Amino acid sequence: MGHTCRGTINLATAVISVDDACNFVISNGGAQTYHLKASSEVERQRWITALELAKAKAARMQAESGQGGGSQNSEVQSTLRTLGSKVEDLSTCNDLISKHGSALQRSLSELDSLRLTGEAGDKIRQVTERATLFRITSNAMINACRDFLALAQTHSKRWQKALQAEREQRVRLEEALEQLAKQHNHLERAFRGAKRACCCCFSGGAGPGKGEASDEDDDNEFFDAMEDAPEFITVPEPLAMNQESPSQDLVPLKKRRTRIPDKPNYSLNLWSIMKNCIGKDLSKIPMPVNFNEPISMLQRLSEDLEYHELLDKAAKCHSSLEQMCYVAAFCVSAYSTTVYRTGKPFNPLLGETYELDRRRESGYRSLCEQVSHHPPAAAHHAISDRGWTLRQEITVASKFRGKYLSIMPLGTIHAIFEKSNNHYTWKKVTTTVHNIIVGKLWIDQSGEIDIVNHTTGDRCHLKFAPYSYFSRDVARKVTGVVMDKDGKAHYVLSGTWDEKMEFSRVMQSSRGGENGTEGKQKTVYQTLKARELWKRNPLPDGAESMYYFTALALTLNEPEDGVAPTDSRRRPDQRLMEDGRWDEANGEKQRLEEKQRSARREREREAASAPHDSYKALWFESCEDQFTGEQVHIYKGGYWETKELGNWEGCPDIF
Repeated sequence: MGHTCRGTINLATAVISVDDACNFVISNGGAQTYHLKASSEVERQRWITALELAKAKAARMQAESGQGGGSQNSEVQSTLRTLGSKVEDLSTCNDLISKHGSALQRSLSELDSLRLTGEAGDKIRQVTERATLFRITSNAMINACRDFLALAQTHSKRWQKALQAEREQRVRLEEALEQLAKQHNHLERAFRGAKRACCCCFSGGAGPGKGEASDEDDDNEFFDAMEDAPEFITVPEPLAMNQESPSQDLVPLKKRRTRIPDKPNYSLNLWSIMKNCIGKDLSKIPMPVNFNEPISMLQRLSEDLEYHELLDKAAKCHSSLEQMCYVAAFCVSAYSTTVYRTGKPFNPLLGETYELDRRRESGYRSLCEQVSHHPPAAAHHAISDRGWTLRQEITVASKFRGKYLSIMPLGTIHAIFEKSNNHYTWKKVTTTVHNIIVGKLWIDQSGEIDIVNHTTGDRCHLKFAPYSYFSRDVARKVTGVVMDKDGKAHYVLSGTWDEKMEFSRVMQSSRGGENGTEGKQKTVYQTLKARELWKRNPLPDGAESMYYFTALALTLNEPEDGVAPTDSRRRPDQRLMEDGRWDEANGEKQRLEEKQRSARREREREAASAPHDSYKALWFESCEDQFTGEQVHIYKGGYWETKELGNWEGCPDIF
């Protein structure tokens, strides 16, 4: 508002505090105070969140107006404005010098009229001359500064035109280069396809001949069969399939993006929102996007497949105990993406989905769906051509303890291997976000995981050691033991959840002396030399300004044709946030949440006799898990077939 009026509280300086579950207070620290009451605790928190966001925006606008709104202009224009301001300051100084100089000279003239003789008269004449010289010099300096500004303004226009021309030329060259690269890649693939076809004709279709340079280009991945020939023998298919294969090889793999817009520097005090949530489940508290990262929980769940190659290797193992080692490494690897990720994923809307189709690049397809809103639950199903299936249903419970935030994933993860029929299950550990009140946020994982092979009875016990200031152990340490159904240890695992895991074959084990902890005895394992199981991939360049996303995470929210209308990529508030338009994203988030609440009220009206929300998931069905006895959602099929048909009529309108 241009002018204040009676009863106004300036948001930039407002104090917002909580009385009790539904009441809150807004004051200006003086005489003006409002005591307000919301209809519920959730409604009160929505108001506080909206007011805190508006307060941050008001402070930001105040700061921008104080800077003259120069953020929209180029650096050159900003510099010119600064120079102009300084020249105005000099002009003001010039007027003051003229005014005070004239007064000084009048005073000196009056002294001169006293006709003082001797040394006093000489001193007065010297002061008068110096005052005149000082005034002349000051005027010359002001004029020189004004000339410099005029010259800078003239040249800046020329520089800007030259810079714009260079930028346009660079864009044209980049486009031309990209087009040439595509044509080159297409021709190269066509040549290879023709060459393979010729080789098949001459060798009877048994595959590439010895010495054929079919793997020279690291950017083009074909089949792992060439690395392990005895286990993967290619056999010619009927004629119709052979005719289709070369045409598939000619289609280039999609080039995924390697950057997203940098995270804007919007300041909002986390404590101002969180202080009202101590001891509460945060899944029910509306939170602004300022604390989010621009992906949903469904996409974050899909990130568990970052190191899918560990499951590929596990599928090839002949020994179930060695296979367990790779499954354990895969279990640990899922946490490596969290080490710097202090942003909160978007809570998915009920019915929201996310597909991750990497069948051509990596052999797997993944689908997630938000199957419940309260409690929030997501079902996930991934299947690979390389012989494994991964499924899970995860419900996240979170509690704010004041100084730290605990996130407890509830639910079981299943990994099934086609060749051996081995079926593994495990649960996730607790994630803790520290330094909520003051200091830099940091994340820790702690707890124990038991991985069970329900087919053979093998087990792996993993321990994630919590961070301790007094511990001499390496930070983020993970240890584990792989045992058969009789409890005999076969492998020892060690490493960290953010860096790497190793495994060692146990040759002999023995009980050591008491370690002083409740009289328990330590087991001593004699092992062979440790071998590396898994190592974390390095983060992309500039990751610190892109929410610390991995190379995979950067591609998750990339727009993609053909996905379901409920896909997280189509979520408007998340897209606005990724683009850096956070104020609009917060408004859109509130609209989507209200739309979800309206849809639930409508369902409850339609099924008035039902004791609870009768919502049913679209791609997953509820049933009892035969291994754990839990009530879970399991993929019932149909999504990928629907995508091929392009008929999404059954999908709900959630965005």
